[in-house]
Amino acid sequence: MKTNKVKSEMFALVALMVVFISGQMNAQTKKTDQPNFIVIVADDMGFSDVGAFGGEINTPNIDKLAQDGVRYTNFYVAPTCSPTRSMLLSGMDSHLAGLGNMYEKTAQNQMDVVGYEGYLRTDIPAISEILKDNGYHTYMAGKWHLGKAKENLPHSRGFEKSFAMLSGAGSYFDFKGPDSHIDKNHFSEDGEYLEELPKNYYATTTFTNKIIDYIDANKTDGRPFFAYLAHQAPHDPLAVPNKWLRKYQGVFDKGWDVLRDERLKRMVKMGILSEKTEMGERLWYVPGFDKLKPLAQTITARKMEVFAAVLDYMDMEIGRLMEYLEKNDLRKNTYIVFFSDNGPDAAQKADNYKNYPATEKANWFASEYTHGFENWGRKGSWTAYGPSWAQVSAAPFNGTKYTTYEGGIRSPLIVVSPDKTNAGQINTEAVMQVKDIAPTFLELAGITAPNTFKGQTTLPMQGKSWVATLKGEKSSPRTDEEYIGVELWNCKAIRKGPWKLVSMVVPYGNGSWELYNLENDPGERHNLAQSHPEKLKELVADWEEYRTTNNVIAPNRTVYDGLEDKLPPRPAFYDPEFDRGSETVPEIDNKQ
Repeated sequence: MKTNKVKSEMFALVALMVVFISGQMNAQTKKTDQPNFIVIVADDMGFSDVGAFGGEINTPNIDKLAQDGVRYTNFYVAPTCSPTRSMLLSGMDSHLAGLGNMYEKTAQNQMDVVGYEGYLRTDIPAISEILKDNGYHTYMAGKWHLGKAKENLPHSRGFEKSFAMLSGAGSYFDFKGPDSHIDKNHFSEDGEYLEELPKNYYATTTFTNKIIDYIDANKTDGRPFFAYLAHQAPHDPLAVPNKWLRKYQGVFDKGWDVLRDERLKRMVKMGILSEKTEMGERLWYVPGFDKLKPLAQTITARKMEVFAAVLDYMDMEIGRLMEYLEKNDLRKNTYIVFFSDNGPDAAQKADNYKNYPATEKANWFASEYTHGFENWGRKGSWTAYGPSWAQVSAAPFNGTKYTTYEGGIRSPLIVVSPDKTNAGQINTEAVMQVKDIAPTFLELAGITAPNTFKGQTTLPMQGKSWVATLKGEKSSPRTDEEYIGVELWNCKAIRKGPWKLVSMVVPYGNGSWELYNLENDPGERHNLAQSHPEKLKELVADWEEYRTTNNVIAPNRTVYDGLEDKLPPRPAFYDPEFDRGSETVPEIDNKQ
């Protein structure tokens, strides 16, 4: 009897061990089956710059991602970089995530207000922290712009490996940048500030090298990874290795008016836009290209050549990352997301940095950078392509970076699924926003967002998961009755179904509400505010709800203050003759 009892107990123990081992194997299988995520973000790239969205710039690797994945044409970001990045990592509106305004330009009445800290709030979990806590490897390389203090660095926000340019801009070749005058904390690696950069540093190459190295170090341990590659390209100061400087010589000699029209025709042919699409109004202070003298045409076209080379180089490095993934059999279980953080930058020279403490230094711009046509694009120069070419990048939309017109906040989105679901398709119905990415990744990974963080109840993510849309089960993650909102510097927008409510401050607007039906008018040419008063009233009510829910505080000063005195008056109404170029419009400043 005793022997039988021992045998019975041994059998039970063995059975228990089998169950335990089986459970462990199942758990490991589940963990192994979780997908990898790669997010690649371009900086200040326009909607139509890459070939897959109608551009003439050579981008074969990004175009290949579009062939393998789905292009989404109604994807929204913030008007500038750090608010977009805060939404990407938090799944929250930027006004709740800590970037209600950029830290460089926070207004006095926004100081010390929750949501306007100027860095990613530490009481809201970042997607990197959530994934890391659930067994993911987490990697980051590139532009951070979400805080410089130790507790705000990528390493403190869930990235186990990171190499980050902490500021909003800087040289592609060295430490030099607007913030380098303020402090030395311009770069960090794994939570430590850097005093020197890697040998042969070039931002686009180094960032790619780091991400590949991080992935490669743990590629065989069976754990999934989240990799965030935040390229600096093609943000100014535009610069490339010398052998790339003349790659696009002569390509843009047709001028901005012709190239905008050519891009629109290609987008219509691709199916990205309706054949009824009208080109957005040309910036009122930019002359027709044919109004410039031949020498001025040649000089200003050079800036676009440099911009194209910077973007082309980024595409090459994205191709190198994709090649690495293919060779190491890592593509088959990886979601790849590519987009731009905001629209193209229309500022000239270092105009962006006029409010930086650094620029208070006398002759800062003149003394720190080499100038002249022959130096554009070279190390040590500060080259920006200005409003004339930014409107080409934004084609066919109205407005550019810093605005809530479509050219400032609509971004080209490509999503590639592991099984290449719906490869090559173009989705023109889904209305999507950058804050949707975090909840989408969590659902794909089978992870529930935490209700508490650091011992305190945290806000639920506001983004909408795209999973059903990525699988082709739904055309859009939002119904036509659900809206998304955007605000920065009192520039406002609401997108609801095909309708768009927008208000821009002077001089880009007059502060009044404008109403557009983007299904028929993506170029925002025909303001329907007066002819559709009920729809206007409905969306204004949505705006008030958005403003209240997200604690939107209108700043008592903005980057637009005083700008109306530096630009010619904007026409009170659309004039086709003016849009073709008027002799009375001053030529743009071709000096650098």
